[in-house]
Amino acid sequence: MQCKGLPWKSGESNIYVNREMALRACGFIVFRRLASCVPPDNIEYLLLQTSYGQHHWTPPKGHVDPGEDDLTTALRETKEEAGFGEEQLKVVDGFLQELRYEVRGKPKEVLYWLAELRDTGTAVTLSDEHQDYRWARLEEACTLAQYKDLQDTLRAASTHLQDKKQ
Repeated sequence: MQCKGLPWKSGESNIYVNREMALRACGFIVFRRLASCVPPDNIEYLLLQTSYGQHHWTPPKGHVDPGEDDLTTALRETKEEAGFGEEQLKVVDGFLQELRYEVRGKPKEVLYWLAELRDTGTAVTLSDEHQDYRWARLEEACTLAQYKDLQDTLRAASTHLQDKKQ
C-alpha cells in the first residue's frame, strides 16, 4: 500500500503523514522597526514565553478552529496572545513559512506569516497562555527560540525584509 501525504521530519528519517491527521496552527512573526538604530539592527521580533510545559519562547500562534481559514487563525491568535489586532499589523507580502514537527508523538504543522507592528509603542497584552514577552534582535531571538526550524524561520524573515529593501 502506498502512503500519500507530506514528508514529515521525525528524528533522522522521513515518514509520510496524512495532512488531515496533523495538528495545524497559524501565527505571525511580528516585528517592529526602531527609529534609533541603523538597518538591519533596527528590527526586533516579538517572542512570547509560554506559561506551561518547559516555558519555551515562540511567536504568537494557535490552533485552527473548525471552519476557520489559516490567515484568520493567525490574526485571531495574535490578538488573543499578544493583544495586537489586524488594524495594528501590516502583513508583509511574499512571506509564508511552514514548519512541520512532532509534539508528544503527533505531527504538527505551523504556518507563519510576517507582520510589522505599525506603532512601535503599542503595548503587548499577554494571555494566560504566556508569562512573559520579549522584543529581541535576530540573534537574541534565535537564541530564545531554541528550535532550529524556528530559528531558520526567523532568519528567513530577516532575509526577506533585507531583500525587500533592495
